[in-house]
Amino acid sequence: MEFRIDRTAFAEAVGRAVRALPARTPVPVLGGLLLEADAGRLAVTGFDFEAAVRVEAEAEALAPGRVLVLGRRLLDVCRVLPEGPVSCALEASRFAVEADGTRFGLSTLPLAEYPALPAPPAPYGTVDAGAFATAVAQVAVAAGRDETLPLLTGVQLRLEGGEMTLAASDRYRYAVRRLEWQPGAAATDGVVEALLPARRLLDLARSPERSGDVVIGWEPGGGGGLIGFEGGRTRTALRLLDGRLPAYKSLFDMSGAAVAEVEREGLAEAVRRVAVVAEANSPVRLDFSADGSVLLRAGYGDDVAAQRLPATLSGAEEVPVAFNPAYLLDALTSFESPRVRLELLGAGQRALLHAVDERGDAAGAHRHLLMSVKQLV
Repeated sequence: MEFRIDRTAFAEAVGRAVRALPARTPVPVLGGLLLEADAGRLAVTGFDFEAAVRVEAEAEALAPGRVLVLGRRLLDVCRVLPEGPVSCALEASRFAVEADGTRFGLSTLPLAEYPALPAPPAPYGTVDAGAFATAVAQVAVAAGRDETLPLLTGVQLRLEGGEMTLAASDRYRYAVRRLEWQPGAAATDGVVEALLPARRLLDLARSPERSGDVVIGWEPGGGGGLIGFEGGRTRTALRLLDGRLPAYKSLFDMSGAAVAEVEREGLAEAVRRVAVVAEANSPVRLDFSADGSVLLRAGYGDDVAAQRLPATLSGAEEVPVAFNPAYLLDALTSFESPRVRLELLGAGQRALLHAVDERGDAAGAHRHLLMSVKQLV
């Protein structure tokens, strides 16, 4: 095996594929990246049974072949290589990497012990790459991080007609985003749902290839519990999680709520500012009033901070609420609109955030539910 490749393209392919590797594994070969050179391209694959990521890059294949190399070690090498062309070759049991007089020799892993890669699911439909990446990022912030509750670490994907809905919740917040997608010939009528690992899906959304379409590969009821995404030179297969998230329709019913509107970036900056004096897990209090302002406060005793911002409130004379500042910031920064609308039921109850469009209407494609804390600061 021997190939030549541009250093930037090599480092990018290795860096994207290495995200599929497990942090720790008792199976040494799962720490390896599979490199395959053939017909003007290099394919780099990472696999850990839960996800498989294959990235292709243009390369001059002087001698086609395959090799399995420790992924993170190879990434470290790629990061320090000088710019320009890189020559790679398999020399007996060593993988040699050379660029501009710098040479590395890396040990290889046994190819015979590498598990068989999953077959990609059949194409099911397409979605705009940029819109999908934005939607995933907006929703995944609400997914749980506790691996002992795997159900809550997922993003629920729902397909119905030409609409895709993504949802995630960690019990304290619930984010939902709708967007259009294009069903393929294999798509079935009715509703299909799947629960995907949020961290893996977010890695996929962070890919630099955000133009064109992403082809979704899926075989509901079959396909070995896998869903595939292919866009540009990257192909990813994710193993589905078991279960489904609790329904959110009743949670998002905010009948009788007071409604506040505020400039989004200004509110986010104020939350960051006053939260500096807050102890760990301490809330930030927001007092909305009908006089056209919201007062933010945080801290206890002599260590306090406050800031007042313009805001509108309807449906009540005043509404005091308090939130975990990190959760509130996650919610605010997940929106792109200049203003946000908050439907407020009061302290210790639900608050629902919407984007406000240029006409002043609440845009319902993206909604983020937060639980306010009972104890006000």
